[in-house]
Amino acid sequence: MATRSINKVILVGNLVRDPELRYTPQNTAVANFTVATNRSWTGSDGNEQESVEYSRIVAWGKLAEIVDQILKKGRKVYVEGRLQTREWEGQDGQKNRRTEVVAEQVLALDSLRGTSGSQGDGGDYSYPDKGEKSSKDSDDELKVEDEVGSSDDNDVEKLADDIPF
Repeated sequence: MATRSINKVILVGNLVRDPELRYTPQNTAVANFTVATNRSWTGSDGNEQESVEYSRIVAWGKLAEIVDQILKKGRKVYVEGRLQTREWEGQDGQKNRRTEVVAEQVLALDSLRGTSGSQGDGGDYSYPDKGEKSSKDSDDELKVEDEVGSSDDNDVEKLADDIPF
């Protein structure tokens, strides 16, 4: 009997670009996006150091459609999910390998400023997946929440401008 293990990822960062929404041949929505997270520390020389990590995120089903509607480049987000590594052979015969976070919950942490449908008062929005779940979907309820005013707008814009691609 195998022992239980945990595969849980929690990220809080900024979207590098708008999510890309596609549909599988079985008409299941899938959204891909990248989240940038910063880490800072004081080096042995006493100088402040900083690094940025870029994490690939994939969302499935209703969550993918909501992510596509709600999230835009530069927005601060909370992503909770699991790590998954895929392997495939490219058309050129090269073997490829990618590790990504399969999102189970995505929370928008800043205001909807500049987007259509904003009511300006924020709130907590839950979207349960009522359709068929693919094998990649979580059994948990899928949610997107939006909390106004929980991040500094200048930091979000500065990060979005500093992204190298």
